[in-house]
Amino acid sequence: MTSTVHTLTLPSGDLDITVDDQGQGHPCLLLHGGGGPQTVAPFAGLLAEQRPARVITPVHPGFGGTARPDWLTDVPALAQAYIRLLDELGLTDVTVVGNSIGGWIAAELALLGSDRISGVVLVNAAGIKVPGHPIADTFSLTPAELSRLAFHDPAKFAVDPATLPDAARAVMAANRAALQVYSGPFVMEDPTLRERLAKVTHPALVVWGESDEVVDAEYGRAYAAAMPQARFELLHRTGHMPQIETPEQLLAVVWDFADSHATNRP
Repeated sequence: MTSTVHTLTLPSGDLDITVDDQGQGHPCLLLHGGGGPQTVAPFAGLLAEQRPARVITPVHPGFGGTARPDWLTDVPALAQAYIRLLDELGLTDVTVVGNSIGGWIAAELALLGSDRISGVVLVNAAGIKVPGHPIADTFSLTPAELSRLAFHDPAKFAVDPATLPDAARAVMAANRAALQVYSGPFVMEDPTLRERLAKVTHPALVVWGESDEVVDAEYGRAYAAAMPQARFELLHRTGHMPQIETPEQLLAVVWDFADSHATNRP
């Protein structure tokens, strides 16, 4: 795996994005959620090792100790940045995979209609408004409370910040601050997104952990129903982050989708 910094020129200014790049084969853009890049790093390695995939994992600016310019404040702007990154890397036939707010970014990427993208996978994504199925207010929860909502088996996967070094806790605090900025005034949702998703032309797969109580499975089904070419798949015995709890199960469904919609077959 190689980690590089790409400086992208965007209408609002230059933007540095740190990118991990590993594996060879079908390109996959893997977008992390609010927990930071470490929540997808093991899955990125698994995908690159077990499938013929080139896995590109950017760090959203402001996460993982990186800088966020003042003008970068919302998910649509992040989506524009990642399209520019695909241009910079010269990639085509890209499968975009995003978890939580990363799934929201993936949805906005799909709406941009780039011909560099062959399909999008939304994994327990945030971003839309579904009456009767609100997103949990994670900013008001203690780490233990959030773990109980996020994991099928919190005793096995929860992390107690008190056991971490000071530097790790500082990064977690910075991640949380960046997430609050990107989540916007409506806190993890855009009231216009669900209706706009009717314009998505890319194939889409919406994957959901059945035990997720941060954003429940009915919310996921509403996400899939909003996109013309979307399919919904429920993952058993897993919560908000299948890439951590049941990575092999997620790998199978992601690769089946990526392979079936690839345009550049060998």
